[in-house]
Amino acid sequence: MIYGHSAHADNADELFLSARAAYNERNSAALDAAAQSLQSQHYILAPYTEYWRLLLVLNQADKETVQGFLAQYDAFPFADRARGEWLKALARRQEWKTFFEEYPKFKRDDVAVSCYAADGGIQQGQEAAVLDGKALWMTGTELPANCEAVFDRLQQGGVLRAEDIWARVRLLLQGSRITVSKGVLQRLPGVDKANLKLLDRVYQNPQQVLEKRQISFVSRLGKELNLYALERLSRSQPALALDLWEKLHGNFDAADRNYLWGRFALHAARKHDPAALTYFQRAGNTPLDKDQQEWKARAAMRIGDWKALESIIAAMPETQQSEQVWQYWKARAFKAQQQVAAANAILVTLSKNNTYYGILAEEELGDVVTALPAAYKPDAEEIRVALNNPGIQRGLALRRLDMKWEAREEWRLASRDFDDKQLLAAAEVAFREGWYDVAINTADRTQALHDFALRYPTPYRDMMHGYAADNALDEAWVYGLIRQESRFVSWAKSVAGASGLMQIMPDTAKWIAKRMGMGDFKPAMINQLDTNLKFGTHYLRYTMDMMNEQPLMATAAYNAGPGRPKRWASDKPLEGAVYAETIPFSETRDYVKKVLGNSIYYSQQLGSKPQTLKQRLGVVPGIGAPVNPERD
Repeated sequence: MIYGHSAHADNADELFLSARAAYNERNSAALDAAAQSLQSQHYILAPYTEYWRLLLVLNQADKETVQGFLAQYDAFPFADRARGEWLKALARRQEWKTFFEEYPKFKRDDVAVSCYAADGGIQQGQEAAVLDGKALWMTGTELPANCEAVFDRLQQGGVLRAEDIWARVRLLLQGSRITVSKGVLQRLPGVDKANLKLLDRVYQNPQQVLEKRQISFVSRLGKELNLYALERLSRSQPALALDLWEKLHGNFDAADRNYLWGRFALHAARKHDPAALTYFQRAGNTPLDKDQQEWKARAAMRIGDWKALESIIAAMPETQQSEQVWQYWKARAFKAQQQVAAANAILVTLSKNNTYYGILAEEELGDVVTALPAAYKPDAEEIRVALNNPGIQRGLALRRLDMKWEAREEWRLASRDFDDKQLLAAAEVAFREGWYDVAINTADRTQALHDFALRYPTPYRDMMHGYAADNALDEAWVYGLIRQESRFVSWAKSVAGASGLMQIMPDTAKWIAKRMGMGDFKPAMINQLDTNLKFGTHYLRYTMDMMNEQPLMATAAYNAGPGRPKRWASDKPLEGAVYAETIPFSETRDYVKKVLGNSIYYSQQLGSKPQTLKQRLGVVPGIGAPVNPERD
């Protein structure tokens, strides 16, 4: 360990943790005593106790006290959080002069603060605040309660009109946010609790609502609820939804019909329905959101209509077109139509990126399996300077005390303006500490100088090599998967409950243990490094067997379950890159691209058999192709 500490430091650590407990219990006397003691000892994390002390009195603190604190601790990540809480307190007290003095200094993305700023700005007669408030309104997510005051002012001023309310309702219903939709609908005249119960009925059984015509089409609310019922049904039973649509479409005007065709098209494209592009055409000039634009492109890609793909990408907003994914597929569309010069102009630029699309672009240009560039290794002095950085030291100290979020925030802020050499020195410090995820994230940020051993580390290799060999797995692929799953954080646990380096779900662990004949298995064992790697590699072998030795499909199966990848195949062989790009689940789509991209760098680093990314992606067999039976 680089960051050592003495028995005296251990005592200070205990006092610091007791100070945090006092803050959580709102025991200001105990917190004050601990803070004063830690300050007198010049304890490295003592400023955090001052932050907690301020938070306990923030609602009553005067301007000079808070500004003095912010000036003194400006270099700390908690300073901006404190400023955000102070801004909220100022807004609640309607102290707009001080609020707008401090607001430009606030750097965090906090919607509650943004709503206060818009509300205060409107009260101050700022025209820009009206536009800010309108922009905040148009979202498909739930907003903090204080935002309602802004929207009340906008509605009272005639800026937030009925059409704006309906537009947001549609956004919310697209995400099935029923409760929030009900609140928004109450801004419309004539909407009562009985009307809102109809929304529950549509959500629970759209088929019954439509077939029995339970909701009239006379009112705007009735039409919107029927549109939502049709869209909701199209997600699970598209044929039935289309059949009902043919009977009901006369109840809607042209704009509504176009809107619904656009929604039908999106869901059809996600289901790989060849008719998706036709549905998009029937949507006419209805505006398409980002998701619809992308799935329209994927629908063309899926059926190999390169000319259509080119025009679809060209119709995207400039910011969307400039994303690596669409730059790559635009180049592929050009190349498929023999526009080689135009394709290469894009590919050359794209190939300079150390990313999934950068690798594919390089391979399209003909430079395949090139060696990694020479690594820059920081010297002892550069590492010493990094280690002596106060933010780096605080990050290491906070990690030692298991304050994970605070540790990462300290590191992020400390390294925010580092150049490549400083980033690599800091990454080396994190690596030596076994803080692998931070080492990777830091090394990933370099622009010209790189160290791929830090970007793609191989910890636990003695153990990993054996398990990969036992299961006849490509070690580079396994490492690429772990890097994406957990960044080598052995205690990592997902929101869904997956655990360890290879993020194994509890039920999957029990199934693997039974399959391996482990009668003494206990759920806690999955958190043990050895067991996690043993189970994870065993399950990877299982997915490879189930997916006919296709690494792409096996990777998708590891993330989304073994039943889905086969359903995502086409009726004929499909290029692996197209299959990966058209996976319906955004999480799995991103996952497989990153895992297989990682495996290229790991393969070069481990000296594995050279293999291009296209070879790793392979060709996905058509539906009905023979698949290996499960091995015993």
